Amino acid sequence: MGKVALGAAVVCAATACAVAVLVVRHRMKSSGRWARAVAILKELEEKCAAPVGKLRQVADAMTVEMHAGLASEGGSKLKMIISYVDNLPTGDEEGLFYALDLGGTNFRVLRVQLGGREGRVLKQEFEEVSIPPHLMVGNSHDLFDYIASELAKFVASEDEGDRPPAGRQRELGFTFSFPVRQTSISSGTLIKWTKGFSIDDTVGQDVVSALTSAIERQGLEMNVSALVNDTIGTLAGGRYYDNDVIAAVILGTGTNAAYVEHANAIPKWHGPLSKTGEMVINMEWGNFRSSHLPTTEFDTALDSESLNPGEQIFEKLISGMYLGDIVRRVLLRMAKEAALFGDTVPPKLEVSFILRTPHMSAMHHDTSPDLRVVGTTLKDILGISNTSLKTRKLVIGVCDVVAKRGARLAAAGVVGILKKMGRDSSPRDGGQVPRTVIAMDGGLFEHYTLFSTCLEVTLKELLPDDVAAAVAVVHANDGSGLGAALLAASHSLYLQPAASS
Repeated sequence: MGKVALGAAVVCAATACAVAVLVVRHRMKSSGRWARAVAILKELEEKCAAPVGKLRQVADAMTVEMHAGLASEGGSKLKMIISYVDNLPTGDEEGLFYALDLGGTNFRVLRVQLGGREGRVLKQEFEEVSIPPHLMVGNSHDLFDYIASELAKFVASEDEGDRPPAGRQRELGFTFSFPVRQTSISSGTLIKWTKGFSIDDTVGQDVVSALTSAIERQGLEMNVSALVNDTIGTLAGGRYYDNDVIAAVILGTGTNAAYVEHANAIPKWHGPLSKTGEMVINMEWGNFRSSHLPTTEFDTALDSESLNPGEQIFEKLISGMYLGDIVRRVLLRMAKEAALFGDTVPPKLEVSFILRTPHMSAMHHDTSPDLRVVGTTLKDILGISNTSLKTRKLVIGVCDVVAKRGARLAAAGVVGILKKMGRDSSPRDGGQVPRTVIAMDGGLFEHYTLFSTCLEVTLKELLPDDVAAAVAVVHANDGSGLGAALLAASHSLYLQPAASS
């Protein structure tokens, strides 16, 4: 009996030893995997680093490209498009103005009653209309007829007291968020359709003429006073409320910037000088690139797999379309090389753009003790369950690195604009530093608080103290709507002489 007990004890001991060895091996393996995941994050931090010295190089490169783009067409990755907007709103505008905002599968029509410096925006109304899918791939005549008919219905709902005096047409600002070759403040030819539109007979045609013809077919008395994009509309909206606004930046799904340039500092401009001596430039800064930009293998892969490889490099580092997918690519590498989420790679983690920037923002802003939002997002979006607290903290670490790089680079871009305008340093004569305001809009700037805060802090880091104290960033909402109506007002057929005096 004793021998049996002894044998059993030996077997138990051996089993316990074997289990202990397996546990130790598992822990060593887990420890090694964790160390690899941490190493991937550390490597990401190093490659995404954007210290002040590097950001100043990026800002300088932006300024150089701005000069080149203003000198000649095709002279720079920055298109530096002449907008023909030479008369920004002053706040004195009065009357009823309309806006049409066409930027995707929906369009908006707006009606704005302006009350001059005292009243400002007295009343604002709008309607949003879906475009039937068949019209997005049909012909130009049918698309613009549909838009004009909806515009006519909206105009019919205006109050009797709002109607323009006899002999005076209603005026409209047209925000058209597709690639256009602008030929005047109220004309521009379509270069190509994007965002699911494919109407061949519009390409190469003046979109304002197409809209105006459709408006006339509706029997509507309306003049298209301004053709603009959302960035220039944001600049106009900002300037309307604050005369010190000199530039606008959109940070949303995409990104762009516009600023006020001296008309005589545009060598490629061969038209007559504007009455104001100024001209708004649409930079198309998303296409900026420089060897000084801190990029990683994740950015290279994203670019090569994109619809426009080699283009929009700056946009792919800083805008809402891409930040979430960069995070996904880092987590995918951690899953493959460090088994961060278990022995098998979660299938959804392989799907491009499944993790969107709003998901990234929600995780980055999670301050709950157990990081519940991170856990829920990983489960609901990527199908990854039962993540540990330390794994969730690592995920936030990835979000932090990617967001901060984007925000700091966006700030460097702004400093590049200020440098071009001579507003990045103290006056040489020891005079007072002029107040400088940047109007910003876009979902990324508005909703991703850690991103926008980092951008503003970085802006202060990059400028001398006295200049930083005089620079402000303000949120200017709805440039594509209100901004377009304001530009119709400032370029009105009837108010132009008073506005430019």
